Amino acid sequence: MGHGHPHPAPDQDVPPALDPSVPDGELPPADASRRGFLRGAGLLGAGAATTVLTAAPDPASAGARGGFRWLAGDHHVHTQFSRDGQYRVIDHARHARGHGLDWMVVTDHGDLAHAKIGVEKVNPDIVAARRRLKDLLIYQGLEWNCPAAEHATVFVHPGRNEVAVLKEFENAFDGEVKNATGSTPANEALAIAGIKFLGEQVRRRRVRDALFLANHPARRGVDSPHEIRNWRDADPHVAIGMESAPGHQAAGLPDSTWRYKARGLYFLNRTDASFPGYPPESYRTWGGFDWMTSTVGGLWDSMLAEGRPWWITANSDSHIVYLDTSTRGPGGDFDRDGKHADPVYAPPRTDGFDYWPGQYTRTHVGATSFGYRAVMAGLRAGRVWVDHGGLISGLDVRARQAGDRRAGHGTPLGGVLRVRRGARVEATIEIELAATPNWAQFVPRLARVDVITGRVTGLVADRDAFTAPTARVVKSFEVGKATGRVFLTYAFGRVDKPFYFRIRGTDGKRSAPGPMGADVDPSGPAMDIYGNADPWQDLWFYANPIWVLPG
Repeated sequence: MGHGHPHPAPDQDVPPALDPSVPDGELPPADASRRGFLRGAGLLGAGAATTVLTAAPDPASAGARGGFRWLAGDHHVHTQFSRDGQYRVIDHARHARGHGLDWMVVTDHGDLAHAKIGVEKVNPDIVAARRRLKDLLIYQGLEWNCPAAEHATVFVHPGRNEVAVLKEFENAFDGEVKNATGSTPANEALAIAGIKFLGEQVRRRRVRDALFLANHPARRGVDSPHEIRNWRDADPHVAIGMESAPGHQAAGLPDSTWRYKARGLYFLNRTDASFPGYPPESYRTWGGFDWMTSTVGGLWDSMLAEGRPWWITANSDSHIVYLDTSTRGPGGDFDRDGKHADPVYAPPRTDGFDYWPGQYTRTHVGATSFGYRAVMAGLRAGRVWVDHGGLISGLDVRARQAGDRRAGHGTPLGGVLRVRRGARVEATIEIELAATPNWAQFVPRLARVDVITGRVTGLVADRDAFTAPTARVVKSFEVGKATGRVFLTYAFGRVDKPFYFRIRGTDGKRSAPGPMGADVDPSGPAMDIYGNADPWQDLWFYANPIWVLPG
C-alpha cells in the first residue's frame, strides 16, 4: 500500500500569539508584537509553534561565544546482539576510541528476540565497557523499526531505568514486534505515539533524556515527507533529525565481494510501500550522502524553509567491517541466546561492507562539557557538522552582524540570529584543515566550500512537500591552501526577510550539477556508481544551518 492515504497530525499546544481564536486586543504586548511580526512576514499559521520563528532564543545559541568542546561520535552501531551483527560491545568501543571518537550509541536491531531478552543482555556489556573506557561515552539504544516507515536510532541517557524504558518502548511500539510495518494510518499513528512515549519518560524523569534520529531515510522511499514532519511535531524535544549519510560506505568498493555493491547499501528501487512522489534518483547516494540531504532545494531544505529545526548526523551503521580478520564464532543460537557467539579469527573479510565507528564517518557535536547530557543537548541544539574520511579537522560557523569582529562571537550552528530589519549580516567560516593521514593513509585536501541559502517562507499547506524553490548555492570558495586554517566571510548585505544558510565542503574529485539544475547547484555531489564507488576518493562535509530573522 502506498503513502497516498490521509495522515494523522499530532496534537500541539499553540501559544496565544498563534491562536486565531484569541483577538488581537486580548494579547499581552509581547504576544501582540510577535503576532504582528509573523503576520507581516506571512508566517502566521497553524503549527507555527514548532518553528524557530516562535521559539524562545536558545541561550547557548543566540549570541553565543566560542568555547564549545567538539566531540566526535557515532549514533548507529550494531553488535553481536543484532541478528545481522557480529562484534562484542567492547570491540566496537575500543575501535571507536582508537579512531578518535568521544561517544557512541549501541543500536542493535529491534525484533522479537531483542525485545524479549536482548535489551537486558547487552546492558551489562555496555556498563562494563563504560567502566573500562572512561574517556568514551557509550549510550544504550536500539534501531527502531519505525511503524509504517524505515529504521530510526532511539537512545536514552544512562541511568537505572535505561533498560526498562527501552524495553517498554520496543515491546509497545516496534513495527516488527507489533506487526505494524505496513504503510497505514494506524501504523503511522503508532510511530507518533512511540515518540510521544519517549518524551513522556523524560518528563516523568524516568530517564534524563531521549532522542530519535531517522536512519537512511531515502533508502527505500518509505519515509514520506508528512511522516517526517509528523515525527518532529510529535515531540521536537525527542525527534530532532535524520542521517545525512548512511553507513555501509564500503559496500561500493570495486573489490568488495559483498553481493550488493551500492555505497550505503542504497541498491533498492521504488516499491508499493514507497512514497510515490520521490524520483528514481532518490534511491541512490550522492557523494555518499542521502538524497534528502544532498539535494539543494530538496526535502531537507523544505524543512528548513519552514523554520523547522531538523538536524543532520552521520554514522557507520557498522555490522561487518571490510577487511576485518574475524567472523562469528561457532555454536551460537540467536533465537535462544539473543546474541551470536563471540567472534573468532578469520582471513580478511572482503565481503565486509562497513567501517569501524570513526574510521570513515564522524558526527561532531558542539558540547558545553564532556558528558552524556551535554552531547545530547548539543545534538538537540543542532550544533553538529559531519564529515567523511577526515576531510577537515575542525569547523566553526557563525552568523553575526557585519562589523562585529569580536573573536568567537556570533550565532553558531543550529542557532537563530535575530537582528533589526535592514541590518547587515555576514557568515564567518573558520576551518581547520586536515593535518594527519586518515585511515586510508593519506592527508585529505579540501578543495571547495559552498554557501547555500534559502528563504524562510513558513509552514507548508501540503505536508508532503519536499522541495524548497528559493534554496540555492550562492557562493563557492576555492580553497588554495593545504595546511593550517582557512578563514572565509560571506556578506548577505542588508536583510529584511527571514532566511537560513548552511555550508558544505568537498575534496572536489567528483561533482555534477544538482538534481534541481545547475542554476541551483552548479557543482554538487555526483550520484554514486553501483559497484564502483570508492568512498575515500569522494569526500564531503556538511553542517547544520543557522537562521537569520530580521524584525
